[in-house]
Amino acid sequence: MKNRHLLDIFNAALAAVDPYLAVTRSITFENTCLHAAGAAYELDTFDRVLVVGAGKATARMALAIEDALGDRITEGLIVVKEGHTAPLKIITQVEAAHPIPNEAGVEGTKRIVELVRAANEKTLVICLLSGGASALLVAPMNGLTLNDKQEVTSLLLKTGASIEELNAVRKHLSAVKGGRFAKAACPAQVVTMVLSDVIGDRLDVIASGPTTRDSTTFADAMVVIDKYGLKEKIPIRVLSFLERGMKDQELETVKSGDSCLHKTRNVIIGGITLALSAAKEKARQLGFSPEVITGELQGESRDAARFLATAALRAHDALRPGERRCLLSGGETTVTVKGPGKGGRNQELALAFALKIEGLTGVSLLSAGTDGTDGPTDAAGAIVDGSTASHARALGIDPVRCLDYNDSYLFFQRFDALSGNKSHVITGPTGTNVMDLQIMLLEKSGDSEKELAKKGA
Repeated sequence: MKNRHLLDIFNAALAAVDPYLAVTRSITFENTCLHAAGAAYELDTFDRVLVVGAGKATARMALAIEDALGDRITEGLIVVKEGHTAPLKIITQVEAAHPIPNEAGVEGTKRIVELVRAANEKTLVICLLSGGASALLVAPMNGLTLNDKQEVTSLLLKTGASIEELNAVRKHLSAVKGGRFAKAACPAQVVTMVLSDVIGDRLDVIASGPTTRDSTTFADAMVVIDKYGLKEKIPIRVLSFLERGMKDQELETVKSGDSCLHKTRNVIIGGITLALSAAKEKARQLGFSPEVITGELQGESRDAARFLATAALRAHDALRPGERRCLLSGGETTVTVKGPGKGGRNQELALAFALKIEGLTGVSLLSAGTDGTDGPTDAAGAIVDGSTASHARALGIDPVRCLDYNDSYLFFQRFDALSGNKSHVITGPTGTNVMDLQIMLLEKSGDSEKELAKKGA
């Protein structure tokens, strides 16, 4: 029952941020006029309507645009993560790799850029962006290669760099990020619809801000490289390019006031706040008193697990017998990879949480990515409770060793196989992406003084 409630709440959150519904809520199309991003676009005044974009959730966004505009769309092309497609009839889909970009992403982006560069004042470009676009919309600057970008991305991901830090670097190595896509599309009218997957819904961070101004500089990108000790590890071409940029020998990203932004409008159509609101309502329907702890969970997954475990223990301690509560959080944590194992930030968080609440009954947690994937695995996340760690030890699985080795995926895989449990949350591609969601269910029944002893969280 505990797992069922957790999954019901998670699924309610996913339904609320369905990209198709997010688009249809954000636009209206009456007669020949499209209303979007606070503006009206009279389609009869345009010779061409192009639909382009990238991201894990972009296929269902594109489906909504197809259903709304139909044959008003002249042409379209989007780049999606492998397996994240939708049944589109007009807009072409290119499947590419994430989070490390591949040649398919380069080729798809090249075709998109060719489309928008041919645009003129009589062209309306509808750009659809969602999480994952930073890896899927990939166009190395002149003098750089795909391999250069792959190496830099891989190195930064392993350091535990934040999405803001990662994108500060990626923007300065890209011909489309940091407002450069808007420059390529100029002088066309551009309306960009964005499904947010970053804390604070910052347009310059989501998808690395292809159609908005960039507040970071080459110097900021170099600060990130220095911070994580990567100067001697990144390709020499990348280092030389960044150093030239700091000397104004390479073009900066697009800044506020650039004329290419005058005809560009951006609108955020959904994010973690909407998901948390739906999760809260579903928890209430299931008989739990819900509370959102934060929609900005970030930092190392293990630190986040400690924070959540502390909150859960305090709330559990205050429960009256028979009372039920649901604590919710959302955000995006990071993992500094030190071990040789396989996992993801949600599975690592869940395993660390399980160790913090070991021995306590009446506390369970689901942590999962809303896109249905967690790191380089087929899992979205995992479910744990106070019995998970001790049960694993009884089965011959060392949870501490698995955590130390960044091997959370193997932990839950073996645990489920030996115990018959379903701790792994495996959804497949969900079609959406608004960061991660943590759901904690707390219950207390009768006399449980011993259970309430805090486990050093």
